[in-house]
Formats: sequence, C-alpha cells, structure tokens
Amino acid sequence: MSGLFVTGTDTEIGKTFVSSLLIKILAEEGLRVTGMKPVASGANKVAGVLKNDDALFLMQASNVDADYKSVNPYLFEPAVAPHIAAEQAGVEINLDKIKKCFEQLQTKSDVVVVEGVGGWYAPLSEHTTVADLAETLCIPIILVVGLRLGCLNHALLTAQAIRQSGLPIAGWIANHVEKDFVFENENIKTLKHFLGDFPFIGSVPYALNHDQVTQADQNQSNIKIKEYLHHINKKTLINNFTVKK
Repeated sequence: MSGLFVTGTDTEIGKTFVSSLLIKILAEEGLRVTGMKPVASGANKVAGVLKNDDALFLMQASNVDADYKSVNPYLFEPAVAPHIAAEQAGVEINLDKIKKCFEQLQTKSDVVVVEGVGGWYAPLSEHTTVADLAETLCIPIILVVGLRLGCLNHALLTAQAIRQSGLPIAGWIANHVEKDFVFENENIKTLKHFLGDFPFIGSVPYALNHDQVTQADQNQSNIKIKEYLHHINKKTLINNFTVKK
C-alpha cells in the first residue's frame, strides 16, 4: 500500500470529508495513515501563519504527525482557481515538488490519502491539471460524486477521463451534498450502471456533509466521523485498494 488519490465531479462536493472518512477507516485497520492536500486555495491565519482549513481537517483525521508544509506544499490565500492564485502570487505549481513531499509522507506512513483540488481537469498551471498530478503520483483513484442536479453527466465525463489515464481505480463514493435532492436512489442506481468498472464504496448522507462537521469543534468532528464510518464499505475499499495498489 502507498496511497489513494481522491478526486471529485466538481469543487465543493465533499472531497475533504470523504477523504477524512477514508483516513479513519484505514487507520482502524492498524495502518499509519496521513492526509495530504497538495494544492489549496483559501487560507486563514492560524497562530499568525496562513493555513488551509481542508488541509488542517485532513491532518486532524490522520494518525501520523506530519509537517504542514509537506501536507500542503502549495497554499494560496485567495479562494480562487489554483492556477489563477498561483499566477497572482508569481508561483508555478511544480509537480515534482509535490511528488517529493508525497514521498516524504510515505516514509512515515503505510498509506497517504491525497485530496485533489476542484475536479479532475482543474488547471494547476498553463500546462498541467489535476489529472497530471494524479498521473505523477500514480496511485489508485477514488471518485467522489456530489449528488445534485447534473451529477450524472459530470460523473460519467470524469469517469471516462480517469479511464483514459490508465490509472488504477479503487472505486467511487456518492456524497449527498443537497438536503432536498430528489430521486437520490434512482441517481445512484444509474451511476452504478454506468460506472460498472468503478467499485461502489459507499453513500455518505447529507447530515454528514463536510461543511456541517467542520463547523463543530475538533473533538466533535472526530466523534461525528467515527459515528458514520459504516457508510463506507470497508471490505470493498480494502479489497480494491490492495489489489490495485
């Protein structure tokens, strides 16, 4: 085992919360697990130092102590598309630098759960996208589908792009991001049909959405995560992860 790359059908569809669930589940298997957020836009000062909430949330879920700069090597203060934020900061996101940080985390971890930014083809520079980052790390992919109107098209397009990359596929997870989304079961059934080569790992209810959990204090967040790990099919996750590592 070495890592999992968590991508999504869009931004703001719960990749961070799902990543934290995966971290907790793998840790329960006795593994040393570290979360990584290679690129993040949007930062607040913590003890006078700019840090990203998602990166901190992943670190909180992890059972390995890691340096913040290794977990989140590229951080930009404005919450805008990362390639725009990088250009404004006069920085070019270097995939080799991210890979080195990933390898550093690997030395103290059995598994590194890497959360992408935005969707699969979100630009990181004029020449690279999140897909290029995933290919650089070359680890199994988990697709998070945010259940809302339009998710079917977004999911099928993203899945096709992931297939074309040739990277190993660990599976997909449905995340309920809208409280009143209608025909959710029918949408999941359709997704299972069209994503037949992507093992279905689980469905996370709306009440467990990342935004709601992270509004609580850190201890309460951990309690809520642990309460709902059963929404992820541990056997499917472990089997596909270990076979396709």
